[in-house]
Amino acid sequence: MIAREWAARCPKKHEEGFIAYLYETGVKETSATPGFLGTQIFNRDLGDKVEIKLISYWENLNVIKAFAGDDINVARLYPEDAIYELEPDDFVSHYKVRENTWMNLSELSKSEKPKL
Repeated sequence: MIAREWAARCPKKHEEGFIAYLYETGVKETSATPGFLGTQIFNRDLGDKVEIKLISYWENLNVIKAFAGDDINVARLYPEDAIYELEPDDFVSHYKVRENTWMNLSELSKSEKPKL
């Protein structure tokens, strides 16, 4: 399994709008690509900006080409990114997933459960 990591920064005022747009573009397209296994979106506060990180999971590097094109290291950006004053990374990183263990959320107490 391969993890593909991409990040961007935007003003906090655009955080929710950009994440919704990200679902409608990158997440929707990756989800429809054979060999796609899943995705996670992370965000963190950077003061007046927020960083948004998208990690997608794939069967192997070859299936990523169907989504990203021949140069899988170049980020796939979308025309309306500028609306969100996005500062995107132009390149992505790929990692071989060596461990993939998830906790059983039903075993956590309510105070420990992450908001999904």
